[in-house]
Amino acid sequence: MGEGKTEMAFLAHLRLQAANHHRGLYVALPTQATGNAMFKRAHRFLQNFADVHLDLQLVHGGAAMNADVQQLRGINDSAGDSISASAWLSQRRRPLLSAYGVGTVDQALLATMNVKHHFVRLWGLSNRVVVLDEVHAYDTYTSTLIDALLMWLKAVGSSVILMSATLPRSRKHELLKAWGVEPESIPEKAYPRVAIADDSGCRTEHFKARALSPIHLEGVHEGLEALCESAVEQLAHGGCGAVIVNTVDRAQALYAMLSSQVDESVQMVLFHARFPADQRSGIEQRVLALFGEGADRPDRALLIATQVAEQSLDIDFDFMLSDLAPIDLLLQRAGRLHRHQRKRPEAHKEARLTVAGLRPDRLPDLKATAWGYVYQPYILGCTWVCLNREQVLHLPDDIDRLVQWVYSQPALPDDLDAEICKFIDEEAFGHHLAEHRSHKQQAMNVSIDPSRRPDDAYAPLPRGNEDGGPLGEENKTRLGRETVTLIPVEMQDGLWRVHDRWINPQEPLSHDAARALYQRQIKVSRKSVVQHFTAKPACVAFDDHPLLRYFRPLPLMNQCHDIGALRLRLCHATGLIYEKQEGP
Repeated sequence: MGEGKTEMAFLAHLRLQAANHHRGLYVALPTQATGNAMFKRAHRFLQNFADVHLDLQLVHGGAAMNADVQQLRGINDSAGDSISASAWLSQRRRPLLSAYGVGTVDQALLATMNVKHHFVRLWGLSNRVVVLDEVHAYDTYTSTLIDALLMWLKAVGSSVILMSATLPRSRKHELLKAWGVEPESIPEKAYPRVAIADDSGCRTEHFKARALSPIHLEGVHEGLEALCESAVEQLAHGGCGAVIVNTVDRAQALYAMLSSQVDESVQMVLFHARFPADQRSGIEQRVLALFGEGADRPDRALLIATQVAEQSLDIDFDFMLSDLAPIDLLLQRAGRLHRHQRKRPEAHKEARLTVAGLRPDRLPDLKATAWGYVYQPYILGCTWVCLNREQVLHLPDDIDRLVQWVYSQPALPDDLDAEICKFIDEEAFGHHLAEHRSHKQQAMNVSIDPSRRPDDAYAPLPRGNEDGGPLGEENKTRLGRETVTLIPVEMQDGLWRVHDRWINPQEPLSHDAARALYQRQIKVSRKSVVQHFTAKPACVAFDDHPLLRYFRPLPLMNQCHDIGALRLRLCHATGLIYEKQEGP
């Protein structure tokens, strides 16, 4: 982590483009937040290396409200301008036609599925250099779709760069096979390494990487009280820290708890996916401004975040606390510790990672914390066993050893408690294996096989579209709970208020009004909320505008909306909160 994989990929793209006459570059990332951060880096790189005018697109659902993109769309294509973002290419289904783009992997995966105009995306990716970042970060279903994408990219003449600092060996072999390479043909080299597969054969090179500061491991109880107490104690010594937790509810509760225990001298930032999109974008920029390289850091600051801060954001902390997570993701989080060269407070001269739930005497409660619904209990259990036998992490030297052990279906230590051993080896592993096979088959059932004849390739596949409409139910790029995208609006006298703008929902929406609404979107997955809003009749004002189609208004009175005993409350400080109301 932090060694320069992205810069290496940019330079490799120049070499591949020159050698193979590729027409451009697409960088695919796990999330919109990481896509936004990478867009700026790609823009800077292309400005320095572009010798002709280039069109650069941000390719994800929230691109329309990105300030950097809007600035590029204002360029008038004069001789002095090297990069712009064409408004024509920004429309739905067109961004991948642009030779240069940064976005989510989901936009690329739709090229391999039986969705409307999928071939437009596929053609857009053809003869390109396609970079897939953080390829370890996906579940079995999405990973299997990525395998199908690799087969298609090879078939349409593209070059592909895959990047990960924490890739399990089994996953590496699957990726190589998708590209038509037998894994056994690539020699193993020490970590870190670069593997290359092309027409001249396969080869691997080891390279030396700078060692990060040794990271001292310690565990605390998984309860929020213990995590809060530890964070307050470490903040007392100054410095900038992070607490990364596994659910939004947990992040909100911890933020509220910490707010009552630290004084105003501590700058606290809460960062998760349940803020309105425009506010979330502003928080993302503040995170980079406070904790990024070259930032003017405060004396004391704390980031409380979910997985949105885990990968592809170049941020750095003096100390870190984290919920227990799969080993590869936990190491990604740890890679933000002492990442940049800077002076540290005396108490944080040594990097320290405090892991909630990492106690040698007992497994954490995976149901009460909800961690077992976010991650596979089997992988969490193996990670718990692995890290309980470590005291200090040496990165990057320990990365490969730890990742490969956890993901190799390891034999558990003989001295492990019998009940814990039984849970991991029998109950959790059985569920893990069944889910892996099921999700892999589900992905194979919806992806187009490039080896089939065009006249029968579509026959067995469900047909849908990517807009989120009723035909798209079976064609998803990611599994998980059903979601609905809400637009919070404050109700008053039959009008909607968004910031200082008043909107009449009975009248056709102007472009400015639609954009103001679009920028406030929040995607939610709580089952009762999804069912409530999807059962409501479509909003005519939304349905008639392409930006808002399939979205639902979230009408608020005093920032609240009640669904039976559940209250949805939109708080500026903490985002959308779910509260249970007391009965009569």
